[in-house]
Amino acid sequence: MEKTLNVSHSGSSKGKWSTDLGNPAHRQARSGSYSPGTGAVSDTQPSQSQKRHLEGVLSKYTNLLQGWQNRYFVLDPELGQLQYFINEYSKNQKPRGSLPLIGSSVAPSDEFPYMFTVYAANGDFFKLRACDAREQQMWMTQLQLCARRHSDGSAKVMSQAEGQQKNLVNSIESLPSRGPLSSLDQDLLLLKATSAATLSCLGECLSILQHNVCQAAQHITHSHMQGSNTDNISNWSRPKSASEDLVKNGDLTRNSPSTRHQPNSPLHRNKERLKDTENSSPESMDSSEEITDTEDNEEEDLGVLDDQRSIILHLLSQLKLGMDLTRVVLPTFILEKRSLLEMYANFMAHPDVFLAITSGATPEDRMIRFVEYYLTAFHEGRKGAVAKKPYNPILGESFHCTWDVPRDKVRPLRTTSSSPAPAAAHATHTASNEGLGSYRLRFVAEQVSHHPPVSGFYCECKERQICVNTHVWTKSKFMGMSIGVSMVGEGVLHLLEHDEEYVFTLPSAYARSILTVPWVELGGKVSICCAKSGYSATVTFHTKPFYGGKVHRVTAEVKHNPTGTIVCKAQGEWNGTLEFTYSSGETKVIDTSKLPVIKKKIRPLDKQSHYESRRLWQHVTAALKAGDIDAATEHKHQLEEKQRREGKQRTASSTSWKPKYFIKEGDGWVYHNPLWKTN
Repeated sequence: MEKTLNVSHSGSSKGKWSTDLGNPAHRQARSGSYSPGTGAVSDTQPSQSQKRHLEGVLSKYTNLLQGWQNRYFVLDPELGQLQYFINEYSKNQKPRGSLPLIGSSVAPSDEFPYMFTVYAANGDFFKLRACDAREQQMWMTQLQLCARRHSDGSAKVMSQAEGQQKNLVNSIESLPSRGPLSSLDQDLLLLKATSAATLSCLGECLSILQHNVCQAAQHITHSHMQGSNTDNISNWSRPKSASEDLVKNGDLTRNSPSTRHQPNSPLHRNKERLKDTENSSPESMDSSEEITDTEDNEEEDLGVLDDQRSIILHLLSQLKLGMDLTRVVLPTFILEKRSLLEMYANFMAHPDVFLAITSGATPEDRMIRFVEYYLTAFHEGRKGAVAKKPYNPILGESFHCTWDVPRDKVRPLRTTSSSPAPAAAHATHTASNEGLGSYRLRFVAEQVSHHPPVSGFYCECKERQICVNTHVWTKSKFMGMSIGVSMVGEGVLHLLEHDEEYVFTLPSAYARSILTVPWVELGGKVSICCAKSGYSATVTFHTKPFYGGKVHRVTAEVKHNPTGTIVCKAQGEWNGTLEFTYSSGETKVIDTSKLPVIKKKIRPLDKQSHYESRRLWQHVTAALKAGDIDAATEHKHQLEEKQRREGKQRTASSTSWKPKYFIKEGDGWVYHNPLWKTN
């Protein structure tokens, strides 16, 4: 029979849900008008234990809007995905988001009434609220059934793959030992070994996945039974604060009187570090000490030598597909001669384009200028074709630099032909700036956490009333012949003059062909959003297809959300030529390789503190430049051992780590003295 239930709660509008639990003759969609906040639930099978299609309105929590938003959710049992849309009208379009249910877990939460959380095996999760207890239980039950069905399906696929691999091996071994195609052919032997290794990795991945999901479900259930009001997010799904990480590793213990006041204790060392850098904050640095940076960060494209390849092969033999590489020590010869913190600074290599964002006459202009800057920033930050890995920053490491940007150089990459008045105003502004010196842009980055490895960086120009604050958590994983690095976190650009904030994310990076000549490409979809103006942008970094296709492709769209109007499109290569098309009909081609680069300024090594990147890594860098891999490895080992010793000593003295420049706020890190607080 068909049941109809009217539901309502503070998180969504009142709606009508229909659930068909009867025979197939009654399984038709309920007719009637639709209004936002309503939805429909229907069965495609007569039994709840079988495949079931479920859809309707749930409230979803989003960090971006800091609250609950009504969204239309669709549980597709065939795809094994939970998808959501803005409303029912848009469900035939591309979903706003989706969660794979294979290996997922579902758990209730005490944070809000009728709340539950869906945790995917990849670390993503949805926080959801239903209208009442019955609706909550209905969604949780069907999500769990769907997850179980697809997990069982994966086991069947694994069994089929094992059978196919066995047939392949039998076919190869049945060949004659001699002749044009023999069982001892090197390519066939490699194929046999590779297929066996791949199958073994897949089996272990499936086993690990099932074990982790089981462990997560037990942890979530235990926390729920204990009445915890915390956000039960699994450890791999978000960055933890330094103190949380110390607790996990046993680094927060009771005070030890025997070590608390010793001169060589971690507490004393921490004070020494703070004293060492107390006069080196961005606000107090003497700009007269800074000199123009002469490093070009170019890496020689020599490929991988035979002896180095054997080391990589040995390392790869110990890795499994999907394995987290955060704590894996990589060979020194693949290191790039700079710290990751410095690489972030190189994203600001076109500070004139960055500062020109503030000159936009309209919210549309400012969003477009930000997108233009964003797309042209990566080629210099990721300089060089050969893939090498920057130094992993040491906990407490920092990097400082500035740029002096001539005022007459601060101009947009285009002139809007449809807006002659703003263009004329900008021309006057530029002319009046000539001969008036430069703008000062300041940058500071700090490694605020070691496990997980979280970096915070901040950049500001007081005169232009612009600043950007970003926190990034790097997650590396092994992908066979590639290494993938996800950049978890977000940045916020503040235009104080216009009271606008632009929230943006960063793409993933991939090191390909790690046994031959490794190269880097970016991949994934990122977003830029300004809640106040209603403008947003979607930027997609396209990875190269297995066969054919171009490398380093990127596409972007800028949209006015209230009207759905596309005001700008872009396509091209992020390290080559980009073509922009604007709503005015104008087009613009930008060659990123020909954009002028303004060199950053840094202080000489002897003026830097011991924890600043260039000084900290100076011996490793010098050895790499000299081609002395053994010496570079030894210096790197000494730094790593020092970090381990200090971590153990902090454990013994109950001393927690406190960053110098950044403060933990929610799931992110914010600069301690940002421009928006000092104005």
